[in-house]
Amino acid sequence: MSKSSVKILGYGVDGYDFEQALEYAQDNGGQVVTINPEMILAAQKSTEFSQIINDAELVIPDGIGVQIGLQILGHKVKRIPGIEFGYSLLEKYSIAGKRVALVGAKPEVIALAVKNLKDKMPNLNIVYSHDGYFSDDNEIIKGLVESSADLILIALGSPKQEFFISKLKSHMPKSLMVGLGGSFDVWAGVVKRAPKIYQKLGLEWLYRTVKEPQRFKRIFPTLPLFLLKVLKERVSRG
Repeated sequence: MSKSSVKILGYGVDGYDFEQALEYAQDNGGQVVTINPEMILAAQKSTEFSQIINDAELVIPDGIGVQIGLQILGHKVKRIPGIEFGYSLLEKYSIAGKRVALVGAKPEVIALAVKNLKDKMPNLNIVYSHDGYFSDDNEIIKGLVESSADLILIALGSPKQEFFISKLKSHMPKSLMVGLGGSFDVWAGVVKRAPKIYQKLGLEWLYRTVKEPQRFKRIFPTLPLFLLKVLKERVSRG
């Protein structure tokens, strides 16, 4: 499958639909970045983070803000929620009998997530798991390399997870690695995902902000600032 990407504020986002992105990821491996407006604005302030995004094998539009931004620029690219993307990969790798690793979240959270995932997918072969509270990247990388995992899901929050994956992929070039933020908390059942109607309308961020008011400072002014920059880019293009 050939690559087809579009640009937003200087960053390429792959224009696949959900199934196409799954297929491409499985066929090609490497780093998958589940990008959102906050990550793009952070990358604009960090040359190193920008390089990691640009070097990723696949960049999917996780945040609804990215979908809206792309629409403003005339691109019909639909959002691909990272949590659903990661879960679908787990299902496919479970059916294929491939090896899976998970790194991130609190110790009790990842333990619950592993248990719940195995309950739902009895054939899921989780060969390595570790919480996100570690100080030595090399120790975790060593464990992952020894596990020979085919799929590695990393939930350390951004940009920490992207930096970790970028470091890891030179050691495991054939593996597929995805940064999934807070997905393990949902799989563990300690955080409830937004109702389906919010998901369908792309308003999960609003639901979570109502439930967790401390997120307000993180989203605002990030989202309005991001969309303002996109509008400026649209105007500059004429």
